[in-house]
Amino acid sequence: MTRAQRVLQLHGIYLIVNESERVLDIVRASLAAGVGIVQYRAKGGIEPATLRTLRELTLAHGALLILNDDWRTARAFGCDGAHLGPGDPGFSDAAAVRAEVPEMLLGFSCASEEEMRAAYRGGADYAGVGSVYSTHSKADAGDPIGIEGLRHIAAAAPLPVAAVGGITLETLREVRQSGVAMAATISAVADAGDPAAAAAALVRLWG
Repeated sequence: MTRAQRVLQLHGIYLIVNESERVLDIVRASLAAGVGIVQYRAKGGIEPATLRTLRELTLAHGALLILNDDWRTARAFGCDGAHLGPGDPGFSDAAAVRAEVPEMLLGFSCASEEEMRAAYRGGADYAGVGSVYSTHSKADAGDPIGIEGLRHIAAAAPLPVAAVGGITLETLREVRQSGVAMAATISAVADAGDPAAAAAALVRLWG
């Protein structure tokens, strides 16, 4: 798949999963429910077996697999892309990373207009913007920016935006109406008693 083809898939529900005993079950259920983008986040260390299985699952469903933090490992495992945030290698020099991985998707966490513009100039394919609402899924999420903050930052550069932080079935409609391309969610699916039903409900509401 080319980078241009991958960019066309940057829409809808963007599932973020942390390394856990349930990660593969959560992803299987979510892909079956129609989720088209999965980001694997392993702050305690990437499990190669998990990443290989995630690659197999996403390929089987025609979904994108994004690896958090580590573009070199993303390239080595044939992931569709990498997502970088402050402190990650390459975050401050998007152009240098883009030169290394010309066909891979690159996403950057952007908390300001300046970061959005820098990501765009460096060759980013999309931006994660938030935290839109209060969240307990990310310790360093900062104060919520709200829908107006989301719109304001998203307008700074012509990149597809994934709204991040506190995205639930209750807040999704407002996010959808903001005009952003994607809604990223963690706990709304991972902490649900029935991840398949939770993912399916999000996919249906997004439309």
